[in-house]
Amino acid sequence: MEKYQQKTIKHEISCVGIGLHTGNKISMTLKPAEVNTGIIFHRTDISGQDAYIPAHHDYVVDTRMCTCIGNKDGVKVATIEHLMAAIHAMGINNMLIEINGPETPVMDGSSAPFVFLLECAGVKAQNAALKAIRILKPVSVKNGDKEVCLRPAEKGLKMHFAIDFPAPIIGHQEADLDLTAANFKNMFSRARTFGFLQDIEMLRSIGLARGGSLDNAILVNDNTIMNKDGLRYSNEFVRHKMLDAVGDLYMSGYPVIAEFSGSRSGHTDTNALLSAVFADESNYEIVDQAAYYASLADEKTFQEDEDLMQLECA
Repeated sequence: MEKYQQKTIKHEISCVGIGLHTGNKISMTLKPAEVNTGIIFHRTDISGQDAYIPAHHDYVVDTRMCTCIGNKDGVKVATIEHLMAAIHAMGINNMLIEINGPETPVMDGSSAPFVFLLECAGVKAQNAALKAIRILKPVSVKNGDKEVCLRPAEKGLKMHFAIDFPAPIIGHQEADLDLTAANFKNMFSRARTFGFLQDIEMLRSIGLARGGSLDNAILVNDNTIMNKDGLRYSNEFVRHKMLDAVGDLYMSGYPVIAEFSGSRSGHTDTNALLSAVFADESNYEIVDQAAYYASLADEKTFQEDEDLMQLECA
């Protein structure tokens, strides 16, 4: 079944935008890739050293305000989570991302422009089985009042996220997501990154948020949304945190069969969770999705037959 085959994009497609943290103008091209390639970034502005970086949790080198990957030669690409969320949700398994700078373009601060790019490029099934990582027992990571957890699930990726901020305009928010392309696109992809006016000077002093503006982020000042058009969703803040988690979970290298929960957590916590999962092989198994879901169907049919026989005997 095509549903359980690996996928790439049909045609290459490009975009240009500003880096959220660097403020640099950056060009990026998404290209089809062969089976079992995974998602790989290629810094086209780097020569004379290894300029390729797999989008994998082992290559995460910084999680301050974004997810940044780097290789042994010190070549890095930052702020990949919004793009990775779109790739994850759209079911793309193999792709080469050529980029001429140290950070992906932020576009409007959400995943929606990347979903649009992938839809324009088209999705193509490949002649290779699609595998997934299936969580076998609960794995959690706590850091103060932050917590992330993956628990076993029969199928798919179900997600729950909760946030609490002292700013009353945000406060406590929760959201749930059964990850499919349609659910992500329609309910989460347009949620933008956000920040607080009082933090801007500090962030820029350490080299962050230099490309941030009201065009690509929600800016909160005390209890006021400074963007003239307001919010896209009433709970846009938690939806964006969920979006980030969708992107960061794909750093596992596979679609995930599990239930995920995040509470007040961020990039650092989700990456630590993946490291904890892979630290113990009893936490997970890698399954062929077609065979796995076929076995579930067989088990369901067997159970229905057993139930029917018991009724007839009664």
